[in-house]
Amino acid sequence: MSAPLAMPLITNDAAVLGILSLLLGFVFYSSNSQHPVWKKFYQYVPALLMCYLLPSLLNTFGIVSAKVSQVDEVAKYYLLPACLVLLTLSIDLKAIAALGNKAIIMFLTGTIGVVIGGPIALLIVSVIWPDLLGVTGPDAVWRGMAALAGSWIGGGANMLAMKEIYGADGKIFTIMVTVDIVIANLWMACLLYFAANHKRIDAKSGADTSGIDKLINKVEAFERDHARRPELKDFMFIIAIGFGAAGMAHLAADYLVPFFKINYPALEKFSLHSKLFWIIVLVTTIGLILSFTKVRQLESVGASKVGSSFLYILVATIGLHMDITQIVEAPKYVLIGLIWMVIHVVLLFIVGRIIKAPIFYLAVGSKANIGGAASAPVIASAFHPSLAPVGVLLAVLGYALGTYMAWICGQLLRIIGS
Repeated sequence: MSAPLAMPLITNDAAVLGILSLLLGFVFYSSNSQHPVWKKFYQYVPALLMCYLLPSLLNTFGIVSAKVSQVDEVAKYYLLPACLVLLTLSIDLKAIAALGNKAIIMFLTGTIGVVIGGPIALLIVSVIWPDLLGVTGPDAVWRGMAALAGSWIGGGANMLAMKEIYGADGKIFTIMVTVDIVIANLWMACLLYFAANHKRIDAKSGADTSGIDKLINKVEAFERDHARRPELKDFMFIIAIGFGAAGMAHLAADYLVPFFKINYPALEKFSLHSKLFWIIVLVTTIGLILSFTKVRQLESVGASKVGSSFLYILVATIGLHMDITQIVEAPKYVLIGLIWMVIHVVLLFIVGRIIKAPIFYLAVGSKANIGGAASAPVIASAFHPSLAPVGVLLAVLGYALGTYMAWICGQLLRIIGS
């Protein structure tokens, strides 16, 4: 496999963006195709992995280079903030509370499992490979794990956010993307098995499932009352909110960063001198505030879908930093991911057994963390089609918490890893 060229073949950013858009279009077209070849292919190769992998080939073969292109900078500072706003403004805290304490407890248990599981996994594996500790540069494993924590508490947008906040380089990020894909999909297969056998599992555990039927009826009524066909004005409102909030966050960050640099220089290690850190925290907070207003009704016309489209452009630009020849180093880190996931799962089962939670709450609570809005609805609908929005609700809560909790996990990893 040839090494990247000193100067890439394509340096025009408009052309780079066009190529990335075409690749994303191809992935989405083929992954939704009914052709047996594509159905078989995507049965084993996740579409998300293709969104990373195809752009990485452009870098590996010297066609495009992220070191030359500025497309990823635009995506990072403009699309990422807008994406986070649109993914959090639809959160309905009252509706989530109405799901019952057990649903929230299992979701938060999954979050805590990720936060503490990462540092514990790093400590355990460092006994075998002590060279994983004591690294402070951008290639430090703890930085890549902080990005993975973002993915496992919310989803791809939070992963990209943590990557930038903690400065993980392309190499360690590529490895963690591989770990994310491998481990998360293994757990996905287990959860689908639970969904297929949930009645037997709940009967054996003695879980009270009477609330599930009420939940199904409520979700179906909510869908009937709020769904409508989007109009042009709706999309313009969505764009206005997304980029308007991003602009306000940029403006505030321009004042906050110098303030903390001058008055609190010691807080640099907590990312408080990073402009992107403040932008991400501010847009997430703005999204949460808007969720208490009528603005949250934009979700009924596709606010999260627009946000997700921004997210996949971000995914593709990150792929430009990848060199697939470096993935051979992943097995060492897959062990970290396995131990990390085991801690998350064991904690869920312990708490679930104590509170006698239905396996549905465990599965969706976990997947709302490990996978976010892309896969939590899939797991929820595997129990019952009308429960898919429940997965979305909890996943949106994961988006909201992801920025904060993954940052905390990153700080714990920093203490151990460096």
